[in-house]
Amino acid sequence: MADDKLQQKLADYVEDAHAMEQNDLKMIDSMISTTDDAQVKEMLENHKRETEEHERRMRERLDALGRGTSARKQAQAVGAALLKGVGDQARGDKAGKNARDGYTAEHLEIAAYQLLERLAERAGDEQTAEAARQNRADEEEMARRIDQSWDRTLDLTLEENNIRV
Repeated sequence: MADDKLQQKLADYVEDAHAMEQNDLKMIDSMISTTDDAQVKEMLENHKRETEEHERRMRERLDALGRGTSARKQAQAVGAALLKGVGDQARGDKAGKNARDGYTAEHLEIAAYQLLERLAERAGDEQTAEAARQNRADEEEMARRIDQSWDRTLDLTLEENNIRV
């Protein structure tokens, strides 16, 4: 019985990670559509390709665990991303707020994959643990890229708002 509960919890975490990646794909699309800077756009497009790979890995793990994707969790993720997309279009300070939101999202993903990896290890599921490690490494790298770009982001934000310093 305890083993069944552990497997159920593992499948729940994988399902959450899958929905998170689907949400991130929508958010990245919104960020790309509101970004004029070629360098930032390229960074986002590269991360979108990584995120598509993350989503695929989690979908495959769900299949291996005998669970399909959750329509409810997918709908929640898409709804949240669509709301963010509408907000992205309407707000000022796109560069700064996109970077802030992206940085926050990366750290949420890092935490989710830390937990998933450890739970998978406890459940004896090395394939899921490895998928979580691979995804987390990409998320950590993206967080580092954003962290290294704060000055450029601020320059773009000030430029966007016609502020000279």
